[in-house]
Amino acid sequence: MAAIDSLLRTMLDKGGSDLHLTVGLPPKTRTSGSLVPLNDTVLDGRTMESLLKEICPPKRWAEFLDRKDLDLAHEIPGVARFRGNYLYNHWGQAAVFRQIPAKILSFEQLNLPEALKKLCHLDQGLVVVTGPTGSGKSTTLAAMIDYINGNLAKHIITIEDPIEFVHPVKKSVIVHREVGEHTESFAAALKGAMRHDPDILLLGEMRELETIRLALGCASMGMLVFGTLHTNNAPKTIDRIINTFPADEQNQARVMLSSCLAGVVAQLLCKRIPKGRCAVHEILLTHEALPNTIRSGQIANIKSIIESGGADGMITMDNSLMNRVKDGTIEAKEAYMKAANKGTFASLLKPGDLEGGH
Repeated sequence: MAAIDSLLRTMLDKGGSDLHLTVGLPPKTRTSGSLVPLNDTVLDGRTMESLLKEICPPKRWAEFLDRKDLDLAHEIPGVARFRGNYLYNHWGQAAVFRQIPAKILSFEQLNLPEALKKLCHLDQGLVVVTGPTGSGKSTTLAAMIDYINGNLAKHIITIEDPIEFVHPVKKSVIVHREVGEHTESFAAALKGAMRHDPDILLLGEMRELETIRLALGCASMGMLVFGTLHTNNAPKTIDRIINTFPADEQNQARVMLSSCLAGVVAQLLCKRIPKGRCAVHEILLTHEALPNTIRSGQIANIKSIIESGGADGMITMDNSLMNRVKDGTIEAKEAYMKAANKGTFASLLKPGDLEGGH
């Protein structure tokens, strides 16, 4: 057993989701959203290098030493898989490991909005699942792919860095490709995917211009493309995609995006009462006014489109937060901290809720 496995097992025993390793500090775990020490042992540089190198293939270790950053997957057989990120910081080498649930959770288990099933039944278009790091984007996407896998006969190609959820054989054919192992980059894998007759492409992250350009191209060619971005709501997602392009290409990007954007699902994790976390969503679906809104650059109108599309399953993040407060899932203070329009929630706060610098 690798030395790091004992730390990961202890993290799981304590109900943690992430293991943080930094030279000069004891290992820490994120439990119910907060970082807490795993033990009292302060990590030194030699111990850190030993922990990280032991589970890293020599080729990838050389890559880490050269680039100073590395993503990889690690598995404790029969226990769990983890997505690891190696990095250098002021004190030396460091790492964060996030648990990938061994079992892919279903729509029902995650309590995902029914509107997301509509996106799974589309034949083409771009669907973007967005949110900050650690908001559960990968878990939501895995549930959507699992739903497709169980109900539809599709050819699905996933391109990830690293592979997180491995889907079992059901109705669909799913090909998993890992950047750095099976392909040199997201862009190279996307170019290859165009020749592999896929119905659905899943991109672990739409980071770079070429990847976003190719994703738009695939969606415009009749494929259903799922991708992720680190944005907090639908308008910012559309802005981010367009602003990735050089200024002289942004008009063309607006036209492409307006013709192929099928949906945006923005997700945040909130502290659940009494413990644990729950996801809240902002959902933008296709609407007759959406293409012209994107083409004309009137992104401020997106919120109005979402608010008018409630019957179709669209909802703003603030309304999702309010629903969770009303049904007793989260506290008003938690909703206030995550809300765009904080005034909506101010009257629900209890005396002293905002003390402590919030």
